[in-house]
Amino acid sequence: MQKLLLAATPTSPEVNFDFERHTLSLKGESYPENAAMFYGEVISRLREYLGACTSASVTVNVALTYFNSSSTKMLFSMFDALNHAAQNGNRVCLNWFHDIDDETMLEFGQELHADFDSIEFVSHATTSS
Repeated sequence: MQKLLLAATPTSPEVNFDFERHTLSLKGESYPENAAMFYGEVISRLREYLGACTSASVTVNVALTYFNSSSTKMLFSMFDALNHAAQNGNRVCLNWFHDIDDETMLEFGQELHADFDSIEFVSHATTSS
């Protein structure tokens, strides 16, 4: 499956889904004017990829510094698809990167871990450069 690469904009994150390497990454800020439109292709391609995975080991790297409520809904759709893939015999490891001083992002990651318990969750506290 062909890689999905979308460059970051001031309001949307970089999306780098390297399906052949089973590495999916989101980085930046997410508050596009129409989150459903922005994430529509991303979620569609993700579901297509996951539907073809059998006993795969998928690494998901999320380094979002900010996202709004409409992006949250789209992210939950993505994590739900990943959780189902994990329940179906794939290993899904979510690396959640957050600034060491950002309690809100840390807590959101912890909520994801609680809500999507089939995904292996690893929290990474980083320092601002």
